[in-house]
Amino acid sequence: MSERSPLLTYRLVSMSTEVEAAGGGPPKGKGARRKKLSTFFGVVVPTLLSMFSVVLFLRIGFAVGQAGLYETVAMFVVAYIIIVMTVLAVCAISTNGALDAGGAYYMISRALGPEFGGSIGMMFFLGNACASALFILGLVEAVVDTFGIPIGETVGTGVQVLPRSYWYEFLYGSAILLLCLVICLVGASIYAKANFIIFLIVIIVLSTVFISFFAVSPKNIPLHVTTGNITRLVNGSFTGFKLSTLMENLYPRYSPDYTTGRMMTFTTVFAVMFNGCTGIMAGSNISGDLKNPSYSIPRGTITAVIFTYIIYNVLSLMVSCTCDRTLLLNNYSFMRDFNVWHPFVTIGIYASMISASMSNLIGASRILYALAKDDLFGVLLAPAKKTACGGNPWVAVIMSWFLSQLVLFAGKLNTIAAIVTIFFLLVYAAVDIACLALEWASAPNFRPTFRYFTWYTCLLGVVGCLVMMFLINAIYASATIAFMLVLLLVLHYLAPSTSWGFITQALIFHQVRKYLLMLDVRKDHVKFWRPQVLLMVSNPRSSIPLISFVNDLKKSGLFVLGHVEQENLDSLPSDPLQDQYDFWLHLVDRLNVKAFVNLTLGDSVRHGVQQLLFISGLGGMRPNTIVLGFYDSCAPRDFLEEQPATDTQKTMSITSDSKDLEIGFPPVRKGMSPGRLCAKEYVFIIADSIKMLKNVVLARYFADFDKEKAFAHGGKGAYVDVWPVNLLRPDSNSYVDTCSLFMLQMACVLTMVRSWKRAKLRLFLCIESASPRPVQEEKLRQLLKELRIQADIEIVNWDAVAALHWHKQAANAEEEDFEAFTNFPTNANRISDEYLEAVNKMILEQNSKRPPAVRFLYLPRPPADTGLYNRYLHQLDTITRDLGPTLLVNGLSAVITTQL
Repeated sequence: MSERSPLLTYRLVSMSTEVEAAGGGPPKGKGARRKKLSTFFGVVVPTLLSMFSVVLFLRIGFAVGQAGLYETVAMFVVAYIIIVMTVLAVCAISTNGALDAGGAYYMISRALGPEFGGSIGMMFFLGNACASALFILGLVEAVVDTFGIPIGETVGTGVQVLPRSYWYEFLYGSAILLLCLVICLVGASIYAKANFIIFLIVIIVLSTVFISFFAVSPKNIPLHVTTGNITRLVNGSFTGFKLSTLMENLYPRYSPDYTTGRMMTFTTVFAVMFNGCTGIMAGSNISGDLKNPSYSIPRGTITAVIFTYIIYNVLSLMVSCTCDRTLLLNNYSFMRDFNVWHPFVTIGIYASMISASMSNLIGASRILYALAKDDLFGVLLAPAKKTACGGNPWVAVIMSWFLSQLVLFAGKLNTIAAIVTIFFLLVYAAVDIACLALEWASAPNFRPTFRYFTWYTCLLGVVGCLVMMFLINAIYASATIAFMLVLLLVLHYLAPSTSWGFITQALIFHQVRKYLLMLDVRKDHVKFWRPQVLLMVSNPRSSIPLISFVNDLKKSGLFVLGHVEQENLDSLPSDPLQDQYDFWLHLVDRLNVKAFVNLTLGDSVRHGVQQLLFISGLGGMRPNTIVLGFYDSCAPRDFLEEQPATDTQKTMSITSDSKDLEIGFPPVRKGMSPGRLCAKEYVFIIADSIKMLKNVVLARYFADFDKEKAFAHGGKGAYVDVWPVNLLRPDSNSYVDTCSLFMLQMACVLTMVRSWKRAKLRLFLCIESASPRPVQEEKLRQLLKELRIQADIEIVNWDAVAALHWHKQAANAEEEDFEAFTNFPTNANRISDEYLEAVNKMILEQNSKRPPAVRFLYLPRPPADTGLYNRYLHQLDTITRDLGPTLLVNGLSAVITTQL
């Protein structure tokens, strides 16, 4: 096993973690980070405090007062169904491998790839930063309620001395957020210690609240209620446990929120209340600081979720039984007013809010640090990589603090509650999608030790998150999703390549395998035939224009680049082709062609081509046409060293990374040096392909092919010329045999490609003066009409050319045997060079209007006598000499029909 193998890398990382946990000491050097938080301190405590935060002490009464007990319980049921589905997905992903810093971002990016991971990670960073500000605003609200000058008064009394105004409250929030920044800059250890102290305070305060419901006598609580510009004094009541109070609080009574003046509804109350459930990622966010993330995250998160659900429901029931509607609707700090000792609740509110704000601030910084470390956003986030000596990403903390500081301008908690909730719901949906995709892909390496989930729990979580997003605020939800999609597209085109693995590849494999099995070759029909091409490439350096052209010619069919290396595996230590695949795939990427690559070893090129024809493709997706470069003595050009004539990738002669490809492919053949195969073997490959029922296309002069130049004639488009008659058999003038129809179909397919839409087909009808010209032309025009092919018919009188052939036949009359003229003359010498040169000249004379972009000529079968192979190739060379880009086509497939 090589030292770079993933398994060995994982083992080395695991071993180093185990040694460190066993007391081996932290890694040395600047930026080294030691994982030291346990399940309780690293997951349970942060998650509990983040989930309790604003809802526990400040918004339970708000929810019950507005929505009533029934709808409040329903809200908690809906919210916890969503988060439980997400928690199950988080547990599954976190127990499927080693986690690093970044929490949900790390899980999503490593499961779905950098595009989804980066975009969702950025959304999660924004959500955490906004949530940090939200909790600060809740804390400011509590501070002002306790220490602020009473509404309607100008002078404070007692402890109520703090001025009330938008800017003063912004100042208070900024000061508190600065305190959180200082604590987070110290690092995760001080954060965990502070959190544990806060946790103890919150538990003590929560205990006093439950005791107060039973120990405190009924009492009236004076409230200042503002209606418009009028402030009046009313009394809210803590009634103690009364059935009448419970009955009054069962049903909703939606009214304007006294802090913002906005009319409340089920969805707006849910948006505020759901912020008490968004802390489930608090432990995951600092996964890089946990001793054992895969162990701690599932156990700690599930424990915190169960505990908070019980507390929220019990607390809602007790509030409904003891507090009247007036108190709940007009005093969000009502728990302080009936507590056995008022400062207890105040301390609990302050402690939980600061903890939640710090948790989100440090979570946002860890996500930002992970994004920066992965280089997904390049220089934009590069500063966030910087860490202190202890490994704390202090620049990321400051950047997160700055964003939270900006959010404080919103002024009120309920103002930003909806957008924060939507951010978190979107992230939760992404986590569910990641787990769902892993489950659907059936990847063998997806073996989480946490098994209490199924694909439908993930799907339920996705649906629940998306539905609630749009119920809360359709505009915010749409804008958030649109922003995420923009990020996704940007990352798709700009993000660097990664080795994380893409779930899309696993899903595509899963679906392609299924559909390939369904693609039954026995159900193929001529109506749906498409070219599926195997292009044999000797050296990509000299074949780039042909590769690009065949990519157009195949339209939406299969395209395989084939290459044969003349080697004997028995004499080699390993397969030499494995190292070449990357260069070929890189070439495909740079040329922007939709092609597969198939390489093989063979003792000869002929045997290698036979192998590729036998094994290329799967099921119904197998090549039906082979394309070969023409066998001639022309010196090949090296397109990787030449400057491109255009800036398009498809003609790519030189690009910025061409040099990378040069080292992977051998230099081109120089001058008149011999090629890799002889002329006879080349014709054998043609004959073998026909025996295997493959259509054959020979491509000549495509080193001179320039599509842009061909179309640069006043915007009139290019010509595609088709000569559907077998020019090597002038006694046959049939235009409707299988080969000619195949050639016509291929030319038509080429003009259907978007970049060839402006090309015009020209069909050349070769007739002799004795033939009924109008009749033949009308028959051909009717055939084109039935085939729905638009083409200009050009009449070519070839009496003089055909006479050369018949003169030769008369001279050899004693040798004539017309039965041998099935497709190619048995004696190739019957076709004279004089006739072939005349045909070549006749074709060239048709360039008087404008030379075509490409020509299609009829390719006859090789002769049965292998001794005539050299003569056969000479005839093809003569007839196509100096014609420019030309395709010689032999079609065996019935590919065209007039039926619907």
